[in-house]
Amino acid sequence: MTDEILSKQNGRIGHLILNRPSALHALNLPMCEAMIAALQGWAGDDAVEAVIVDHSEGRGFCAGGDIRMLAESGAKDGKRARQFFHTEYRLNHLMFEYDKPIVAFMDGITMGGGVGISQPAQYRVATENTRFAMPETGIGLFPDVGGGWYLPRLEGRVGQFLALTGARIDGGECLALGLATHYLPSENLAEAKERIATNPDRISGILGDLSVTPPEAKIIEHIDRINRHFASDRYEDILEALESAESDWALQVRDTLGTKSLQTCKVALRQLKEGAEMPDFASQMRQEYRIGARVVQMHDFLEGVRAVIIDKDNAPQWNPATPQEVSDELIDSIFAPLPEGEEWTPLAAT
Repeated sequence: MTDEILSKQNGRIGHLILNRPSALHALNLPMCEAMIAALQGWAGDDAVEAVIVDHSEGRGFCAGGDIRMLAESGAKDGKRARQFFHTEYRLNHLMFEYDKPIVAFMDGITMGGGVGISQPAQYRVATENTRFAMPETGIGLFPDVGGGWYLPRLEGRVGQFLALTGARIDGGECLALGLATHYLPSENLAEAKERIATNPDRISGILGDLSVTPPEAKIIEHIDRINRHFASDRYEDILEALESAESDWALQVRDTLGTKSLQTCKVALRQLKEGAEMPDFASQMRQEYRIGARVVQMHDFLEGVRAVIIDKDNAPQWNPATPQEVSDELIDSIFAPLPEGEEWTPLAAT
């Protein structure tokens, strides 16, 4: 176990606490392994009736994954990166299929890997501190950890909008879109956890009792625009729709897309299109592992991490540099099955 995940039994619940505040609780391999071990142990323990996932101190619930490690590995043989993805996706799948209720308290920054450990939960609690995003297109990655499953199942084309732009939304917007099931003021969280530990059979009622009306969800007023401009699964069509629109909102969104990896945007559109038709979550994770195993060693990811995280010049030089240069053949190669013995597999049933 690692001290970056605190695992304890409290009353009738298991409690997982992310404890890496210096990195906004971003996940690394030992953290994923520790969460898997705890969840597997509680799965067969009749004394544990539900699980809470939250974080210790700081403003992040979970800001993502260990991006620096992924880039360092990708610049070499990619082995450590693939090991991380394989384990993280096993954790995501284990949570998605878990037989006992999971309550995720998204009280703070919830991005990337944080989305992957909150969205599988039956109860997803947002607060005034929640800042939710899938910002991967800005570093040449892609909206993984199940993004291809969750995002296309949102209203209209909001998932495509979030995937391509990396837009940040608040707790009220998460509730309005169904990314959160409840909205609580942060001052009510301690009471919620205490009551759930005592009465895990009353989670829905407890969270309902402590919920408040959130602020107006600003994204809702843009739903019609999003649905219209992001209607196509072809990236060039989306750019054309935004450029031809006579609104400041559309031009601002177009400018935002101009900062993103073109390769990643096309990957994300195909990922969400196919994800909407996936027969089960395991199939989704298998596909996302194929993408991740390849993208992590490609130019755009290494360049994105350099520009945004290492040098912080925020001026990545994407290659390919135009949408037309991102060929169907390139995208096909990213989505292609891996060699025998290298595909992602879920955890064996226990």
